[in-house]
Amino acid sequence: MTTTLILVAAVVVVLFAVYVSWRAGRLDRLHIRLETAQAALDAALLRRAAVCLELAGSRILDPATSLVLAAAAHEARTAGPDEREHAESDLSRTLRAVVDQERFREKLAEHPAGAALLEELDTAVAKVVYSRRFYNNAAGVTRTAQRRWLARSLRLAGHTDPPRFFDIDDEPPESLATG
Repeated sequence: MTTTLILVAAVVVVLFAVYVSWRAGRLDRLHIRLETAQAALDAALLRRAAVCLELAGSRILDPATSLVLAAAAHEARTAGPDEREHAESDLSRTLRAVVDQERFREKLAEHPAGAALLEELDTAVAKVVYSRRFYNNAAGVTRTAQRRWLARSLRLAGHTDPPRFFDIDDEPPESLATG
């Protein structure tokens, strides 16, 4: 009877160890997914700012609009971690104001590189929307996994803080969304 009890206890301990190892591995994979999503979001945000700077420097827009767009793009590229969400939201609002101006598409069509620039801008704006959604999804799943009782009690996440959601105004300009 004692050997059976010891054998059952050993099997339970082994199964628990396998489960804990599986949960730790899953949490590790979620953190890797989160880091990958963060890198993709950063790349998409930088690409959008670069395209905005290219548009501002293209001499297609009037000087005041170019200056406002360039300033917002520069602010988004150089913002620190604490101001980044605000700066990226400002760039989104500025971009909407610029692109949704009357005759914006006609001005771009008159320029030789205008169609390519508009397509590049549309792609960059769409990538920001998708990358942010993917990142926020990864952050939510990771936060949920970190809050589970086993992860908290055994400190499977180590001392990492729960990931923050990246909340910005990333609504695309109407003319890009419909065009």
